[in-house]
Order: sequence, then structure tokens, then C-alpha cells
Amino acid sequence: MATFATSDQLLVIIDPTARQADGESVRIAKDVLSAGAAAKWCLPAGPEEFARALDRRGSRRPVVVGDGRALVRAVTLLHRQRELAGCALSVVPVGDTALAESLGVPGGAVAAARAVLDGVERRMDLLVDDSDGVVLGALGIPPVPVRAAAAARPVPVSTGRPWYRSLVRTLATRPARLSAVPSPCTARLRVEVDGRTVVDLDQPVEAVSVTPGTDGVASVEVRPLSVGAEATPLLAAGRTVTVTGADFRYRADASVSGPVRRRTWRVAEGAWRLVLPAGR
Repeated sequence: MATFATSDQLLVIIDPTARQADGESVRIAKDVLSAGAAAKWCLPAGPEEFARALDRRGSRRPVVVGDGRALVRAVTLLHRQRELAGCALSVVPVGDTALAESLGVPGGAVAAARAVLDGVERRMDLLVDDSDGVVLGALGIPPVPVRAAAAARPVPVSTGRPWYRSLVRTLATRPARLSAVPSPCTARLRVEVDGRTVVDLDQPVEAVSVTPGTDGVASVEVRPLSVGAEATPLLAAGRTVTVTGADFRYRADASVSGPVRRRTWRVAEGAWRLVLPAGR
């Protein structure tokens, strides 16, 4: 019987939605992980059992088999228990793989499971809001496809900061694949970045997006309402983003929240660790 180091002791939590969405990918992930590590398997029936399994992981390295919601759930639980910094997470995306792929995790079950076994830990920034919610990949009010954001020529709202380089790097490596949130076409929002107003309530906007980077700074894009020709987006970067408006909703990763009238997000630099392929 093979023996494994403590680092190879895995707690594999298979989210119920993964079994329903793609049982074959779950089976493949189990075969690959079982061949390479000593894995304890957990099949929670719902969120409460998911939380209990994660809480009782001991020295085992947690692996989430599931979609973006399952990954966000694991990060949120560890964050609220103040155990996130000391726990490296792995994920095998099954179902909706968009969030995991945007973070650098392979989309296929075989490649993702091999990354769990052979990958390296990468520290990732996190957005934390004033209600203790987290954002791993992207925030949208309402979401805007990255390809649309990249097509427009940006206009700086300040000088002397590396906002443009940070945004381009983020968009190139962390694409957000977010579906639309039902909402009015325009909204009146005040967007402040590090206390500086990017757009105020007197300027209608079509969309606001915020993406955590890898250097403790979030990239912010505001799309003003266009009349006739397409309006050029406003770009900024900072560690704290506050949005104020009348009952707005927002999408954080895979979930829609709100309505709220004010929300502040701050960047938690290097707050969590994700196991990714060594070449990423």
C-alpha cells in the first residue's frame, strides 16, 4: 500500500450540483486523484454538510469538485472563519467552469485533477465587501463582456499610476464570463476609487465592472451612457471601491446580490491561495 506525505492527503468535496451536471467528469476526477494521492471523499447533500466537511478537514488539503458557486462558497467559508490565509484550495471545475478557468484552472477534468496533484500554489487577490462577501473573479453592475471592454479605447481618469498596465494584464489573464443581470439599461451611480470620484450621480452609466488584480489593486471600468457614438469607458485603479445609487443590483462571480444603495469593496492582497498548473 502506497503512503503519501501530509501535503498529498486530500479532502475532496464533491458538490451536489457537479454530480447532477456531469457525473462522468466527476468519475474521471476521482480516478485521477485516487491514483495520485490519499484522498478522503465527501459527498455533501447541501451547503450545511459542505461547510461541516470543510471545517473538519484537519491537515488534509481541500479540493472542491464543482462549479463557480461551489468555489466561492469554500472561499467565503474559510474567509469568515479567518482560515483562508492558511489554506491552499484546489478545484476541479464541473458544470459552469467559467470562473475557475478565468482564474487559470484548466477546464477539463483530467487536466484540472492533474493540476491538483502536480500544480503550485499561487497567491490571489480578493475583493471583500462591507457585508463580508467576497469576489474572486469579477464584479459587474450589470456585467459587461470583457471583449466589449477591450474593444473600446480607454480614457485615464488620473495620471501617475500604473492603472492601464494593470487593467490590460488583468483583462488578458483573468477574463470574466458573466451573463447579464436583469436591470434597467442605465443607472445613476456614484463610483469612488480610493475616495476619488470617477463618476457622479448626474452622469447616467450603462455598466460598472471591478476586477481584482494580482498586486493589491483592483481595476475599475465605468461605461457612461452613450448618445449616438459609443462612449469611451473611464478607467481607474485602487484598493477601495465604493458604489452609491438607488437600489442597484450587482453580480459577484456567479451570484446576483442586492438591491443595495451603497456598497464598498476593498482589495485583500494575496488573501487566498489557489493551486494552478506549474506553467501558469
